[in-house]
Amino acid sequence: MTDTREEAATASAVGLGTVLREWGRIGCIGFGGPPTHIALLRELCVVRRRWISEADFEHGIAACNLLPGPASTQLAILCAWRLRGVAGALLGGAAFIVPGLALIIALAALFLGSPPDWVRGLAAGAGAVVAAIALRAGADLVGPSRARAASPARWLAYTAIGAVATVLVGPWLVLALLACGAAELLRRRAVGPLAIDPVAVVLAAAATGGLAALAWTAFKVGALSYGGGFVIIPLMQADAVDRHHWMTDGEFVSAVALGQATPGPVVLTVAVVGYAAAGVGGALLAALVAFAPSFWFILLGAERFERLRADARANAFLAGAGPAAIGAIIGSSVPLALALTETWQLAVLAAGLVLLFAARRGILATLVVAGAGGVTAALAGAPLPA
Repeated sequence: MTDTREEAATASAVGLGTVLREWGRIGCIGFGGPPTHIALLRELCVVRRRWISEADFEHGIAACNLLPGPASTQLAILCAWRLRGVAGALLGGAAFIVPGLALIIALAALFLGSPPDWVRGLAAGAGAVVAAIALRAGADLVGPSRARAASPARWLAYTAIGAVATVLVGPWLVLALLACGAAELLRRRAVGPLAIDPVAVVLAAAATGGLAALAWTAFKVGALSYGGGFVIIPLMQADAVDRHHWMTDGEFVSAVALGQATPGPVVLTVAVVGYAAAGVGGALLAALVAFAPSFWFILLGAERFERLRADARANAFLAGAGPAAIGAIIGSSVPLALALTETWQLAVLAAGLVLLFAARRGILATLVVAGAGGVTAALAGAPLPA
């Protein structure tokens, strides 16, 4: 392990230009979601530059996993904060997010406009496997989460609640996540300052349309989503498609596919929803609202992360909300699959399930194959979703 004093001296010598360049590079090449981001950050900060010790990096991962929102984004902000404080966190976080944001807005303009049939086929093909990707993402989380559970029965109950809520009460899924967290708090008698803010419920009811509704959707994505990037899918789908009609079902699954096919965090998908709701301004507003909590969590709490990891209330809450979030991810595969309107898309979905579960192929490779299948279908004259 690197000596703490040597590490601090090395970190203090890191310039903001270096932070901008290195975090921007990760933002440009970070295809594959959180596992890729974590690997790239570790290779940069721990292995190659030795700015951060292995132990501190692992502690950072653990602390960020206790927070709601995109954990890999928060880890990127935290690593930059350790090097250059507030300025480093702001610059590094922005450099990590902006490349993927710029690309996904450009793709949203292409896919949500009046694209040629081959482009529509590409989107419909990639979108057809999103249900399989969500199922794989949830399944990958089941083993580690169940192993940590104090009570397998309660773990199963929370997971089931999250799955059922996603299918039946999509717009109010966040309340199910909060309720499971609160139930575990009460079960462990770990009550205290950590509480559910009733203002969240008021905002949910008040944001009935326009930019306020978009901001509320983005806020749920960035501040109230536990369990990784895929839990944002059910949080967004009911708002974007059923409640506010910003997008069709087909456009939404294409948006999720875009979020998977671009570098940067999965949360960038919310920018496509924002674009559908209010153009480029809506995309930027949605991204700003969704990512702002991650910056606040790190800037306000980084020095207290050791206490957070040991806090019985935080751990109890996540012991309930975490399994519910996994259930929500798995449950999101149902409305995503039901959103498919063409028979050939079901064939692509089946092929995606085989690639992801039987062949154990990666998400990006599966999206490429599915997109190619969609282009082939479009060029052959197959019907395309509206």
